[in-house]
Amino acid sequence: MSALRDHLRNGGPVSISSVLVVGTGLIGTSVALALREHDVTVYLADRDPGAVRLAREFGAGQEWPPAVPPAAPVDLAVIAVPPPFVADELLRLQRAGTARFYTDVASVKALPLRRAAELGCDLAGYAAGHPLAGSERSGPAAARADLFLGRPWAYCPTEETSADAVETVLGLIKLCGAEPVRVSADDHDEAVALISHAPHVTAAAVAARLADAPGVALGLAGQGVRDVTRIAASDPDLWTGILSGNALPVAEVLQAVADDLAAAAAALRRTADRGDEAMTDVVDLLKRGVAGRGRIPGKHGGPARTYTVVQVVIGDRPGELARLFQVAEETGVNIEDVRLEHAPGLPLGLAELSVQPESAATLAEALRAHGWDVPS
Repeated sequence: MSALRDHLRNGGPVSISSVLVVGTGLIGTSVALALREHDVTVYLADRDPGAVRLAREFGAGQEWPPAVPPAAPVDLAVIAVPPPFVADELLRLQRAGTARFYTDVASVKALPLRRAAELGCDLAGYAAGHPLAGSERSGPAAARADLFLGRPWAYCPTEETSADAVETVLGLIKLCGAEPVRVSADDHDEAVALISHAPHVTAAAVAARLADAPGVALGLAGQGVRDVTRIAASDPDLWTGILSGNALPVAEVLQAVADDLAAAAAALRRTADRGDEAMTDVVDLLKRGVAGRGRIPGKHGGPARTYTVVQVVIGDRPGELARLFQVAEETGVNIEDVRLEHAPGLPLGLAELSVQPESAATLAEALRAHGWDVPS
């Protein structure tokens, strides 16, 4: 991390020495931890004193207001609260003269900007933002300093936003290791409806079917259903605020998904009566799904790559993954991705290592030579 820290310190567009983070959940505390990696003075505020204490114990910063107030406003205030409350928090902080500039990290942009204008906030000093990173876990205990590394971070300046405010937010993005993406608020909200908000509701709909599922179905559950429903474990209260703030774009995406599913369901009913000749709509949906999945950018935002998966039987014991990675390191093979599938009722599972196609045979041979069970 030290090399990255030096690179970012030297390459940052502005100097940020002090920041107030309002909201010590997953994103706010992760921002604070990332800034502390660069020796930025970070103050923490939250309506929940327990969340502030926990974030402070993790090394994210010191409580606001501090025992000795700063002699001058902090360089930047980062508002990490749900979308419906961003504008009110912005107005409160600006009236108190808390910071030179302000930003937020909410996953909806048009609503906070519209509300801030209605309240009479100083829009010149406010550059809205949204890091495209997160987890199904929430709270300061889930925060990580490296949460934003290589991830896109949208920023949405308006005509009123000053150049200094934009540069300060770009400095924040740089210090957090993210990739800045300039986009209008409306385009941002339509985009996240498609890539984040509607998928979350869709995952919740699938997971909801499991709430009353019979035990035999749950006993047969594998990695596929876990992958599809992972994000459904997120905090419903948090997502209520997100979805209500971006309601129309999300509704339009969900309607399109619902139309596809309705057509597939009708086709399957016809198939049950008449056979496979009625499967055209289903086949079309599956093919479009493959095409859409293939358009998701690969590592570091580059073109999507097709990797070869090397499967390895792995015991459920401490140090197994470390030994596995050690073989890959000694062989000179880079593991692009890894996933684990556990065997129900057995102390073992299957590790799936995604590698460059030309490296697959080399890695498999090396693993076998070290005693690993690598299925052909």
